[in-house]
Amino acid sequence: MKGMTEDGAATAQEQAGRMESPDGGDFWAVIPAGGAGTRLWPLSRAAQPKFLLPLTGERSLLQQTVDRLSAVARPEHTLVVCGPGHAVEVSRQLPEVPTANIVVEPLPRGSGAAIGLAAALIAREHPTAVMGSFAADHDVVDQAAFVRAVHAAAVAAREGWLVTIGLTPTRPKTGYGYIERTDDEIARSEHGVAYRAERFVEKPALAQAEQFVTSGRFAWNASMFIWRVDTLLGEMERLLPTLHGALMRIAGAWDGPDRDAVLAREWSALKDVTIDHGVMEHAAKVATVPASLGWSDVGDWHGLGELLETDDEGNCGVGERVMIDSARNVVWSTTRTVVTLLGMDDVIVVNTGDALMIARRDRAQDVRHIVGELKRRARLELT
Repeated sequence: MKGMTEDGAATAQEQAGRMESPDGGDFWAVIPAGGAGTRLWPLSRAAQPKFLLPLTGERSLLQQTVDRLSAVARPEHTLVVCGPGHAVEVSRQLPEVPTANIVVEPLPRGSGAAIGLAAALIAREHPTAVMGSFAADHDVVDQAAFVRAVHAAAVAAREGWLVTIGLTPTRPKTGYGYIERTDDEIARSEHGVAYRAERFVEKPALAQAEQFVTSGRFAWNASMFIWRVDTLLGEMERLLPTLHGALMRIAGAWDGPDRDAVLAREWSALKDVTIDHGVMEHAAKVATVPASLGWSDVGDWHGLGELLETDDEGNCGVGERVMIDSARNVVWSTTRTVVTLLGMDDVIVVNTGDALMIARRDRAQDVRHIVGELKRRARLELT
């Protein structure tokens, strides 16, 4: 594949921790970078979504994802799938990733199309390579545990399993998907154990989520997937034949003069489908590797507040702020305006200059409705 060839021998340090796939090639990392992060509005916008923002450090969430994956995949074997409006900024933020490895999808068509296209492109030259897919906008605290989990998942993937890293739940969250595992060990190594997966449950009610956490058999589904590319493509051909056919035609034309025409024609006809609903929930051989990574999806302002350093009263944020008799607030200001709170608890204040958002912290999930209302009012410049 053009732009995806080796540029020289790796050092011994670089080889350490790297996973070899069955064809002798290195592990491939794919990063779907989509979505607008509407629950982090007004900081996250369609033109500058959360994965491009430095929310939990000096580097953006996307850059931190690539940093994290550098332990298991070289930049030459790292692909980022993004929309046309973000490709330039993705390339600017990731100078180590070859430009040819930034795969631009013309329109959002769900993670099934994005991840499937990456697998089809890799499979052209490395048909049995092991590939991992990792979201561009998540936060992981325990890097060592992450690497161990990927290694353990790769062992099962080499045996033809579609593997997800299941994150040990710390509390009953109703906004996450869950994976139930059996006690059937299908792969064990020094890095961890992979179990046969029983079922996926999407966003359970609170009582059900509490039962899941108590049982010890359920994990959060964080969309961290590892598989051989031929295994994934085989299941897509069986379960999603129309999508599979389109992806094969696109991959076949990728390095030819008709690439843009074929991509535009085939992609526009695709239906939205996620890799979870389209493949993982119906595949024949699905496994999960339980792991505790200190993970967060950085999904909303409340969740981001849990990741930031707080003062003695539990307040956190960015920008100059004055808090008097106020506790557990999240304040984020990207302007020179001083934000002051007096006698306020559990609120979110975000000031970006062209928009000011104030919300109760327990309504953080509903911030996305503000974006919907602004679109209804045709204030697209604010979304």
